[in-house]
Amino acid sequence: MLPWVDVYKYTMARVSIKSAIISLGIFSVMVTVYQWGSCDIGHRDDNFYRENVGFQPRVAQSFKENSNKNTLKYKEIECVINGEDSQKCRREAKEVYMPFSFIQKYFEVYGSIESYDGYERFEFQHSYSKVHPIPEEYSPGGIFMSFEFYNVEERNRVKCLTGQYGVPMSTQWTSSGHYYPIQIAQFGLSHYSKHLAGPKPKVQVLEDGESGDTSEWLLPDRKSQLAVKTDMDFTDNSIIEFDTSENLKNPGITISMDEKKLSTLSLDIKFISNGSLTVLLRTGDGNLFRIHYVLGDTLIYLQKRDLYYGLGSKAKGKWLHITRMVMVDFQKGLALSMSKSKVAKFKRNARIAAICLRGHGLVDNVTLSSAAHLEHFFDAANYLVNQQDDQGGWPIMVQRKLVPAVLELDAGWYSAMGQGQSISLLVRAYIVSKDQKYLDAAERALDVFEIKSGDGGVLTKFAGVYDWYEEYPTTPSSYVLNGFIYSLLGLYDLKEVASGKGAAHATRLFDVGMKTLKNMLLMFDSGSGTFYDLRHLTLGGAPNRARWDYHTVHINQLNLLSLIDNDPLFTTTAKRWTDYMKGKLSPHN
Repeated sequence: MLPWVDVYKYTMARVSIKSAIISLGIFSVMVTVYQWGSCDIGHRDDNFYRENVGFQPRVAQSFKENSNKNTLKYKEIECVINGEDSQKCRREAKEVYMPFSFIQKYFEVYGSIESYDGYERFEFQHSYSKVHPIPEEYSPGGIFMSFEFYNVEERNRVKCLTGQYGVPMSTQWTSSGHYYPIQIAQFGLSHYSKHLAGPKPKVQVLEDGESGDTSEWLLPDRKSQLAVKTDMDFTDNSIIEFDTSENLKNPGITISMDEKKLSTLSLDIKFISNGSLTVLLRTGDGNLFRIHYVLGDTLIYLQKRDLYYGLGSKAKGKWLHITRMVMVDFQKGLALSMSKSKVAKFKRNARIAAICLRGHGLVDNVTLSSAAHLEHFFDAANYLVNQQDDQGGWPIMVQRKLVPAVLELDAGWYSAMGQGQSISLLVRAYIVSKDQKYLDAAERALDVFEIKSGDGGVLTKFAGVYDWYEEYPTTPSSYVLNGFIYSLLGLYDLKEVASGKGAAHATRLFDVGMKTLKNMLLMFDSGSGTFYDLRHLTLGGAPNRARWDYHTVHINQLNLLSLIDNDPLFTTTAKRWTDYMKGKLSPHN
């Protein structure tokens, strides 16, 4: 959301008395900026501009230019709101200025004072979210919606990226954390989309064993050893063997640097004995901070300036491919004991000072890079393959209570959105790698779509006629729109890439779902926005209006569907819903 100001000092909404019908009718508002403490302002209106489609805003003029011209006095006036409340307002002739703090709350609109081009302007917005441009085409191997703009790992509801799997641990609905398949799939899809949309990452190779020169590594004592050797597991590549004390008080075998821009660490490592990997950071205050990746099941633990991530208790003796966004790990650790503002400051000024190895093991392909999107993508894809259950799903192991409390889900429920986005991720992993395991997992995920929500699946029917795939399979059904459409996108991705029975199964589920969507889509149109779900129909309560960010998800989804289905319903509805974001309403009687 936009930052707000004390509008009694800076802003007022300019309202015509003749059109000040503040009820279910029309409310006409012009926004102006002035200093509350001074009532003498030039009547010339060059200080204000309106930005409409096809209209270029006028350059704002300085108030000082008008200081010697005719002025009008502002007078205080009480504004009576619906006969129930009142606000202190200002009157200039036939115009009334109302506090924007009141306008903002009353009409759920947004605005802030911005400074640029040497002038202050008040920027008014009917909504706070953004519709992304429509791509020319959609492909199951291409960017997923607008996910290149997502930074899932930095969300407040992500406790950390686990050391064991390299995927998000969610705190949504429980502070202890759980693996939320929707969040994991979105993490993978966002990095895949960034890989396609962004520039080629910058990579610095710190060690690959090929040069045979280990002089850049510093040994902590004479007992410690570092040597180049050949390992058959890496097709005769040269790798580094290290051997030193496993004690965390031991500085370890260290390679030093002073790196701020390249903060993604990747390496292949095999611990023969107990050991650890440490990244040493130098913070803005000159002190050192240590991030330890250790053998064990610790999720995340902070002790003063030492942060611990567990790589898993069964990691010893196996080759591990580790990819860490070091500054994200740093951020999540600091968040355990610091405010958000302090965390941002420390993260902004930190830099990588050294990488340290302890214990006895082998290491190769040590790199620092600006990003490693494909590696994060495959971390998510591999997690989904390895954690898929016998029914083909990824159960959500936390209780979910929707408002009202009558809608509850016990731990172990499936989500059609989670199934659909996981399928979209796995299809892309198959396209990139040609590894059949990803496509097989995507096809197994279809089975959950056949299980009724009352029996633990995601399938329900609206009015006993239209099949609906539930994001939250509650009883009675809730019919969440964005989750349903995400499930359809996953089915589309699979039907386009699979063959044989898998393709036929995905096609049937997709076609049935699209028939439902075309018949039910307009039920989510409120005339000024959209409904998040249809619980007002199933429970008989008040409608659950979609926030603007969910409203824009609805629009982005319809724009994408228009690329794979030429039914004008999608384009015309998306256009109308986009107009709602600018304050336009559907006609009334």
